Amino acid sequence: MQISPREDKTPVVGPPSSPQGSGDGLYFNDGRRKVDYVLVFHQRRHGSIRSRASTSVSHDRLSIVSNGNFPPSAGSDAAGGRMGSVLGGEAARVGEVFMEFGDVEGNEPTEPADHEMHLIRQEFEANLLEAGLEIERDRELKNHGPSFTRLHAPWPVLCREAEFLKIKVPTKTSYELKEESGFGSSMSTVWRKMNHPFQPKVPHQEQERTKFLTHCFSRDKLHLYNITSKDAFFDNATRGRIVYEILRRTVCVRSCQTIGISTLIAKGVYDAAFPLHDGDYKVIGHLEERSDRQVLHDEWARYSAFYKYQPIDLVRKYFGEKIGLYFAWLGVYTQLLIPASIVGIIVFCYGVATVDTDIPSLEMCDERLNFTMCPLCDGACDFWQLSTACGTARASHLFDNPATVFFAIFMSLWAVLFLEHWKRRQISLSFSWDLTGIEDDEEHPRPKYETILRQKRQRKQKTKKKKKKNELDLTVSNTNGKPEKQEDGTVTGKDRWRQKLLSAMAAGIPAAVEKLNWKDRLPGYFINVSSILFMFGLTFSAVFGVIIYRITVSALMAMSPDPETKSNVRVTVTATAVIINLVVILILDEIYGAVALWLTELEIPKTETNFEERLILKAFLLKFMNAYAPIFYVAFFKGRFAGRPGNYVYVFNDYRMEECAPGGCLIELCIQLSIIMLGKQLIQNNIFEIGIPKLKKLARALKDKGPAEKELEEERPPQQWNLDYALAPFEGLTPEYMEMIIQFGFVSLFVASFPLAPLFALLNNVIEIRLDAKKFVTELRRPVAVRAKDIGIWYNILSGMGKFSVIINAFVISFTSDFIPRLVYQYMFSQTGTMHGFIDHTLSYFNVSNFKPGTTPQNLEQGSITVCRYKDYREPPWSSDAYTFSKQYWCVLAARLAFVILFQNLVMFLSLIVAWGIPDVPKTIVEQFKREKKLLVDVFLREEKEKFQLIQSLFSKDNTLHPGRHTLHPNHGSHLPGRFSTLPSGPTQGLPGDGGVPRARCRAASFSQFTGNIPPSARNENENSRHTVV
Repeated sequence: MQISPREDKTPVVGPPSSPQGSGDGLYFNDGRRKVDYVLVFHQRRHGSIRSRASTSVSHDRLSIVSNGNFPPSAGSDAAGGRMGSVLGGEAARVGEVFMEFGDVEGNEPTEPADHEMHLIRQEFEANLLEAGLEIERDRELKNHGPSFTRLHAPWPVLCREAEFLKIKVPTKTSYELKEESGFGSSMSTVWRKMNHPFQPKVPHQEQERTKFLTHCFSRDKLHLYNITSKDAFFDNATRGRIVYEILRRTVCVRSCQTIGISTLIAKGVYDAAFPLHDGDYKVIGHLEERSDRQVLHDEWARYSAFYKYQPIDLVRKYFGEKIGLYFAWLGVYTQLLIPASIVGIIVFCYGVATVDTDIPSLEMCDERLNFTMCPLCDGACDFWQLSTACGTARASHLFDNPATVFFAIFMSLWAVLFLEHWKRRQISLSFSWDLTGIEDDEEHPRPKYETILRQKRQRKQKTKKKKKKNELDLTVSNTNGKPEKQEDGTVTGKDRWRQKLLSAMAAGIPAAVEKLNWKDRLPGYFINVSSILFMFGLTFSAVFGVIIYRITVSALMAMSPDPETKSNVRVTVTATAVIINLVVILILDEIYGAVALWLTELEIPKTETNFEERLILKAFLLKFMNAYAPIFYVAFFKGRFAGRPGNYVYVFNDYRMEECAPGGCLIELCIQLSIIMLGKQLIQNNIFEIGIPKLKKLARALKDKGPAEKELEEERPPQQWNLDYALAPFEGLTPEYMEMIIQFGFVSLFVASFPLAPLFALLNNVIEIRLDAKKFVTELRRPVAVRAKDIGIWYNILSGMGKFSVIINAFVISFTSDFIPRLVYQYMFSQTGTMHGFIDHTLSYFNVSNFKPGTTPQNLEQGSITVCRYKDYREPPWSSDAYTFSKQYWCVLAARLAFVILFQNLVMFLSLIVAWGIPDVPKTIVEQFKREKKLLVDVFLREEKEKFQLIQSLFSKDNTLHPGRHTLHPNHGSHLPGRFSTLPSGPTQGLPGDGGVPRARCRAASFSQFTGNIPPSARNENENSRHTVV
């Protein structure tokens, strides 16, 4: 679409001398029209301004582009002809100013690309004007820097789009919520009084007992809605969403048939597009006059408000349902961590209280038993006494005790309870936020998808043209330029006409919608699979590298002549290896996030929803493997394949596989889990979420400091759009959810080894809520309010992890801890029925003469030792089946497998009972939903009845004025409209006695048509309604 020089001129009006001016930067320069959205692009040249107004107008700093400020003139273009006269008087006084973007007087940009960007922006903004939006922009006074285009949606446009988007708005009808009676009422009162100090001080919160009925907005039912002010009826978040919907579907032909602002931003036509925050977040005036942003900052986004509930309804009102659901989910998760933390503390305290009475720990610490253990490494390591591992055994009992089994069952049920509670909470929020019954919005293709699809079309067209050309050349060469003939020499006329007929028939059939198929995505799928496998290999390589580090450092420290170094081998190696693991995990975490984004782009998803779901799955898969691979190794693989003395398993023929500590691998699993969990939370929260954004902000400030100081005297104080543009853009909730999902895995998957995990997660989340709140309120641009019915694919991931945690905890208890071996010994092999002799029972014998050459300890201080002990269930060397698995081994293995099956089925059964016992929809919500439905039906029936009565009164009045003209006789075909009809019947033939004159058709579209005195506001509204026709 080519734009003529006449269309290059968009009408602009200088700002009127309004005392309120632009206010706090939330309004146009007239101080009345709100800035609903801002488009930003970088200015590269001076604008060419040609004014037909007075000189004072040309010196104004702002320019207003409006579709409602000028009466149509004779010389206006087509777009100008569509503009209504809203401020005609002011326009006549101020005068008209035109801004030229094209090459009118030879002042074109230096670069062709910049000129093309100007033309695309001009066409896009012209289409926005045609859609009904009003525009205000800065004049081009600078050669560089951002330029802001402000958008405003007038009332007719808001009404049209709200009806199109089916936005639910409150009606005039309200009802009181049902209050409990009796004992329940008194308990609710006591609970509210106890909760009062923890409630945020949000204005109008005391009106929670009254609820207004809501209904999808319709321009035909304006009289049903509680419209006290047209400017305030739609809140700022809804206005921004409406404008975004217009921006999203506006077509720009010049940029190759692209649709939407997202494509233009991807092409560099605009730098950013965002709605404005509600002013500054710092309170300057009275507390009663605080904006929503200031209330959120004071009552939600402060660390001092950590003990208060979140104002979820206000969060949803300001940021939209999608962000509101995230913080509601995070709040429910954090609240339910409180009972889990209490039970975990009780389990830990039980371990502390019983550590001095634990018989296996006492036997390990008893030096009189004199258990001589086999060397921990070949050659350099000596025999050692089991009593030296006393500290490890006592620490292991803190987490490996009978209460751990109860805690594992409790946490598995807790995960089910959490998911069920969240479902109820989500349905309650959906009802109170009017999300029930909403349909998924139709999404436009992503810019990358459009680009690939356009390239595919171009390739097909090019191939088709080339094919036609080849066929034409072949036909000409075969016929030598003469008409093609059949064998009998006649011209193929029939074939020619048949071909024309088929072509005409094919023209009437709509062409298939062009889209990308699996063949177009096959290279991306291949790269995805190979890259993910490579990332898995990289993760396993990192874990294996840490294993080699542990083995080599353990051997080197064992060779040290310092006895203190030898005694601290396990603690030093374990701690340093876990720290290395943590650093590797944090580095790979960032790499995997970028790789997941790149791999998702290669798949070319069509819509943003598909893109987000695929990105979430890839990022979760990679980050899950990265975070839990070292923990899985310690829990299920370490020490399982190390072999036995005289027949150890070696890596690279030199490094002997490491074994678990004498107290078991559970204490090492606890150390690994605690350090990775705490380090990940502290470092990511403090460095990645706080430090890096502050460094980026500081870098931007230093970058803009030079030019800003030079222009400080010339420029006015920064407006709200300047301040918001300096904030970081909102990049989605995926990182926030991902962090919490990984934490949920730490809390649920291996909680049997670390009962204090829920406590540390609770402390982290208390800070995380306020940190995220502060980031959204003060550090990010305001996101578009997006509707969402649920948290999406995250719920499926949580549900899968909850089921997976049952299996993991069953295997941790049965194979990693000593719970099952202790039970088997106590009830099958103990002579006294107690735990006395358990340590001796778990240690096997090895004859030192059976060591392989070169593996015998070089130090002969304990040369008199003929037998050493090692932890395993094997036959002694004097047995006929020496060093084979003993009967005790098979008994313990059978008990372990039986426990896994029993634990899994028991927990699953209890989970089903919990899920069955807790209904998904609360009873109060069901009752309120039925009540609202009944009230809505009553409202519409009453409206229809009033319309019918108005029509009857109109007919009776007409019959009184003209008796005999419209007399209705029952025996004739005419009849009154039905009881529930919104419009009367169509034109009918004249009745007998009417003289054959047809009766006029009556209309009953609104009450104003039946009243004699029509208010001016309604008359102006009707005049504006002709601009809102879709």
